[in-house]
Amino acid sequence: MNRKLTWGLGLVFVLLAFAAAGCFHGDEGEAQQTGTEGGQQGGSILDEVTNRGTLNCGVNEAVPGFGFVTEAGDFEGFDIDYCRVVAAAVLGDAEAVEFRPLTAEQRFTALQAGEIDVLIRNTTWTASRDGGEGATHLTTTFYDSGGMMVRADSPYESIDDMDGTTICVLSGTTNEQVLASVFGALGIDHEPLTFEEIDPLREAFVAERCDGWTSDLSQLAGIRSQWPDTEGGPEALRILDDPLSKEPLGPVVRDGDSKWADAVNWAILATIQAEEFEITSDNVEEMANSDDPEIRRFLGSPVEEEEGAAPAPFDPELGLPVDFALQIVTQVGNYGEIYERHLGPESPLELERELNALWTDGGLHYSPPYR
Repeated sequence: MNRKLTWGLGLVFVLLAFAAAGCFHGDEGEAQQTGTEGGQQGGSILDEVTNRGTLNCGVNEAVPGFGFVTEAGDFEGFDIDYCRVVAAAVLGDAEAVEFRPLTAEQRFTALQAGEIDVLIRNTTWTASRDGGEGATHLTTTFYDSGGMMVRADSPYESIDDMDGTTICVLSGTTNEQVLASVFGALGIDHEPLTFEEIDPLREAFVAERCDGWTSDLSQLAGIRSQWPDTEGGPEALRILDDPLSKEPLGPVVRDGDSKWADAVNWAILATIQAEEFEITSDNVEEMANSDDPEIRRFLGSPVEEEEGAAPAPFDPELGLPVDFALQIVTQVGNYGEIYERHLGPESPLELERELNALWTDGGLHYSPPYR
């Protein structure tokens, strides 16, 4: 028999076998299930969130300033407000959020499994997470660095003094990796003591089972700011000056759904652009009637794009309402307002903007043009 004919008949038999096994059926069975989790084949997560009417946002519940639960049971913090930013942009309602507290170990598994729509939980953007966790990292909301906290009465003035110490660290974090690499490179002998959650780590630190506590500087500042008076208050702790690493923190979505990634990303960028335009929650209604076409375009007000054409709102086809930026600023605020509310000099954390200032003020925050 001709070789080409043999190959052709073999292919036909294979295809028939697949068809008999039901692999080409059109029912919404197992063959369709992977699409809903990935977000793209079964429709974008943007459509799912819109139809559901709520946003499932993965957060922290134990980091003052970023994500924590108040005594009244309310979620508050910088990251919590960015969940509200996304809800305001997509649903027009900043309160339409279901907060899902997750540990560092749980967060990527929950994201991949579709338990949450977006992860906004002090999560560092790294190459291995981008490549190996099925995750897409979006615009950085907070430029941070790794650090070390010790008891104020300890003899440690820098990490160089910490040879032979035990260091508390959360497992599943970049801080765990940084501790090993930085201390290893400097030849500082140490014993890592790992925990999955903050509460048992805190207990170990109070019991002096470890000499230092390493985490992102912002997280350490938040923990220090809330240190109870019964344990000496904030003055009982000291954060060393040594920055150990780069830790760009920001929202994360699942790979494979560019429509959803664009929607979340531009919601974040809108807070940065609003601050650059000097649009605040106090003046946003007035600014919507600005003579500046760039501002009108940004806030969804009608703009005359072509001479002789009737003015109309600008639609960049992001799948968001044309006034999404107006909703964000009205209901939550611009980047500066969110920062000052939770992290700034008037907050318990007292963090200066520094790298988190706008690019026009020497910082790193910069939004692509909205046009």
